[in-house]
Amino acid sequence: MSPNDYVIRIHTSWSEVDAAAWDALLATAPSPTPFLRHGFLAALETSGSATEATGWSNRPLTLWCGKELVGGCAVYEKTHSYGEYVFDWAWADAYERHALAYYPKLLAAVPFTPVPGSRLLARDCAARLALLHGLRQWAEEAGHSSVHLLFPDGAELDAARRAGWLVRSGVQFHWHNPPERPYVDFGDFLSRMQRDKRKKIQQERRRVQACGVQLDARWGDGIEPDDWDFFYRCYVATYRAHRSTPYLTRDFFRSMAECMPQHWLMFIATREGQRIAASLIALDPTQGVAYGRYWGALEAVDCLHFEACYYAPLAWCIAQGYKRFEGGAQGEHKLARGLTPVRTHSAHWLGHPAFRDAVARFLEREAAGVQAYVDELDARAPFKRPEPPTP
Repeated sequence: MSPNDYVIRIHTSWSEVDAAAWDALLATAPSPTPFLRHGFLAALETSGSATEATGWSNRPLTLWCGKELVGGCAVYEKTHSYGEYVFDWAWADAYERHALAYYPKLLAAVPFTPVPGSRLLARDCAARLALLHGLRQWAEEAGHSSVHLLFPDGAELDAARRAGWLVRSGVQFHWHNPPERPYVDFGDFLSRMQRDKRKKIQQERRRVQACGVQLDARWGDGIEPDDWDFFYRCYVATYRAHRSTPYLTRDFFRSMAECMPQHWLMFIATREGQRIAASLIALDPTQGVAYGRYWGALEAVDCLHFEACYYAPLAWCIAQGYKRFEGGAQGEHKLARGLTPVRTHSAHWLGHPAFRDAVARFLEREAAGVQAYVDELDARAPFKRPEPPTP
């Protein structure tokens, strides 16, 4: 089928998109994540976290073949570049210096969520290409400067590249449970690391214990309303300590507790009977994947962030037989803690030919730098080298 054989509908709210049909389409995607569920995206809107008032105008795009929903994409008209984790501020600045409007732009992504996975939900390759064609046509007709597809899966990236979009690379740090010999427990995980890295982690965990801090894990329906309230206090306090404003509202987390409880794991840190910090981990129980997402503390304790956001979640993942833990955006410090580098990608269409050529040249240079950086990180891998074969 050609792109002209489909009907594209651009909505102005997630309430206009059938939740069951959307989630059924997501279930067939190559790399589904909980963050593209209708409930998650709708909660961002209804909670006031991602709305026109915050610079995120909801524009869900659906693709139809007759009366059948065959494709969809979470799209936003953006008036800034906050909360994306693929940084194009320099591009926007270049447009402004040449008296051109960079905003609004179209963004195909999950707000505030740098998690790789399917973005162009499509029944088949033809539908995927139709979504890309529709995004570009929309931008051209609306006079938008650009379209940005962030953290797509491999099939989507290939399709975007074939459609002439520019491809950009980045790096994240993920933990993997080796399928050929899964970790038995956290001690087994440490035993496979180089001695200096193992000692560093053991020292950091002992510092937390020496401060009298204990962590309690709560999962799904076991997370009580007052736990969510406490977590949000910590979350807001940490943003304020960094002179920033949190992206997500309390109503967003209330919605998560109501409609997606099975996708959340919370660690609460206590000392002398008082709660002092909390971390919130997203889960995909079906895929066996955990995602480090949110953290906050009411007081500072040396190394508690590492314990609540990495070590305790990794121990939990090992105990539950999970395959992967994704540590989120950036963070080279994660390498020494057992998370290894993974390439991430984005695809970009820019309407202005001269700027497109300039960005293409920049991305070519940047890609070489990213590859050199990954090679350097691989050389500093924290795990023991395999023994050479006996002659």
